[in-house]
Amino acid sequence: MRRSLVLTDESARHWFRASLPPHVKRDLFPIPAEDLWRLTLADVRGFASVYVAATAAILTFII
Repeated sequence: MRRSLVLTDESARHWFRASLPPHVKRDLFPIPAEDLWRLTLADVRGFASVYVAATAAILTFII
């Protein structure tokens, strides 16, 4: 089966994003790289809760 070249969006540089229909790409917006690496309070709280839960589970199985 051949796909027509007009189905892709050449402005989307990734093959998966280029194959998405226009109504899906309408809600996508670029996220700056600095925001991806910023550590938030929710990240620290999530890490701490997983650490405590894993430690409690390991100690439960040991004892």
